[in-house]
Amino acid sequence: MKVYNVFLLCFSLLFLSCNGSDEHWINLFNGKNLDGWHAYGADALIDGWYVEEGTLVYDFQRREGGASSNLVTDDAFTNFELSLEWNIGPHGNSGLFWGVVEEAKYTHPYETGPEIQILDDGWKDYVEERGDINRAGSLYGLLPPSAIVSKPAGEWNHYLLHIDHVENIGYVVFNDVEVLRFPVHGPEWETMIAASNFAKWPDFGTARTGHITLQEYGGKVAFRNIKLRILPTEDQAQ
Repeated sequence: MKVYNVFLLCFSLLFLSCNGSDEHWINLFNGKNLDGWHAYGADALIDGWYVEEGTLVYDFQRREGGASSNLVTDDAFTNFELSLEWNIGPHGNSGLFWGVVEEAKYTHPYETGPEIQILDDGWKDYVEERGDINRAGSLYGLLPPSAIVSKPAGEWNHYLLHIDHVENIGYVVFNDVEVLRFPVHGPEWETMIAASNFAKWPDFGTARTGHITLQEYGGKVAFRNIKLRILPTEDQAQ
């Protein structure tokens, strides 16, 4: 596992300046293959994921095996902004996780990593049964979005996820609207988890440094323009 420290930050900024990227964004998906990603779990294989015309796609119909195949970044991150576009199929369900710990004692990313829900909000039965706390733009199972701004299945949506442990602030901008703001550690964060179904996992939401994960959960979902910007560490902020 690689953790982005000051040295790697400087290297990343130099790399980006040589490749013409603006505002120090790191491309996590190169539009050609799955370099930089792997399936979660020591024995897991990438299954059902493929690249098509610069887009990263998961299609349940193209799976060859039976095990889950959640995509995880090779690198781990602490303070960052992540920008991506997603396009969900009818009755599709996926998610964007951060702070994911990959160790043998964990079976799934959701045992450690919080999730920003990706969902076809037109799936009325699901939304009516689960409520806003599980719909697109929610901090899954913890906080509902402050506004419903998702586009219909088959259209592209945009997330900007901001995670900053120095300022203890997390927020999500969904299709240009801030729909979530929350602490990322401390008593308020812990109280919110303790009152949720995630309380049964003692390590949920505790890692300040972890992997980013794209979830497969049946159906079809596509991603593009996946990029990340490193935010200052505590040493740099002082």
